[in-house]
Amino acid sequence: MAGSKKIEQDVFGTLPDGRKVERIVLRGEGGFEARIITHGAVIQALIAPDAKGGYDDVVLGHDAFAGYLAERKFLGATVGRYANRIAKGQFSLDGESFQLPVNNGPNALHGGLDGFDRKLWVIAGIEDGAEPAVTLTYSSPHGEENYPGKLDVRLTYRVTGRAELSLMMEARTDRPTVVNLTNHSFFNLEGATSGVSILDHKLTVDAEHFLAIDPTAIPLPEPPRAVAGTPFDFRDAKAVGARIRESHEQLRNGRGYDHTYCLGRDGKLALAARLEAPRSRRVMELLTNQPGLQVYSGNYLDGTISGKGGKLIRQSDAMCLEPHIWPDAPNRPDFPSPRLDPGQVYRHHTVYRFGVRAP
Repeated sequence: MAGSKKIEQDVFGTLPDGRKVERIVLRGEGGFEARIITHGAVIQALIAPDAKGGYDDVVLGHDAFAGYLAERKFLGATVGRYANRIAKGQFSLDGESFQLPVNNGPNALHGGLDGFDRKLWVIAGIEDGAEPAVTLTYSSPHGEENYPGKLDVRLTYRVTGRAELSLMMEARTDRPTVVNLTNHSFFNLEGATSGVSILDHKLTVDAEHFLAIDPTAIPLPEPPRAVAGTPFDFRDAKAVGARIRESHEQLRNGRGYDHTYCLGRDGKLALAARLEAPRSRRVMELLTNQPGLQVYSGNYLDGTISGKGGKLIRQSDAMCLEPHIWPDAPNRPDFPSPRLDPGQVYRHHTVYRFGVRAP
């Protein structure tokens, strides 16, 4: 497909065992591009327009594959089998108990020690034309990371508008299991190498409740809390940093924002969040069919790794908006269920829609 107008394919790197990591470039109108690599089904770059007619890469990542291989930071990655955290790595299903590896304090995070973000996905199909797309697959064997059931995952990235990227994920299992997938892109709408903090970005989240967490980021044994009257109220657009340094128990527990907002989507695609950069006037709207949205303000980015352009990645250099089922749901019957049975299909649909704000 190399050299076609809307889609290109090349080799981005090589794994230590000699397997090739491919990169697929999907193009929309103008200069809009989504660059996907098969290792971790990662969004390696997302080139979006600004108000002056320019284009910038708006996601953190690495210019070369060595960076992704050296450090596991989930930059742009597809995470699973279970995105976010499971308390103590433990859950029960139909009376059987499962112990997952713990890799985030006492808890299991983002699929464990060797999650989907570290796997080489297979290119199952490439589509050129008005809506260029790539479909990637990964088959997770029964017992991988101690999860039950063989899980077959099919993921399609598709350019569905002038500057719009659609992500569709499906999964099927051969025995009862739990599944919760998401994309873990870190966004800075001023540009990935701009050096500008995201604390001035204006954020809107269509949610009246959020999940309060303990100091290990596990939801507390209580119903979702109302955002009204708290620093977590983004029902109207507010700067991410406007209240992030207030002395609030939940901001201390998350070291900033690292919380799930309760969307109540009922499986239907709808607008969940809007992010706007003040300088470039670049806007991203996020639509999803998932019941939760993790808002993470980049609190644990600590300057220990370098990203694109050789720049160190530091706190508040970018933020994540991760649509998924609520954390620790396998242990919380009051939460949306992550259970998947044979014959059922898990479906996750998220759309990243870019535009600009008028002066």
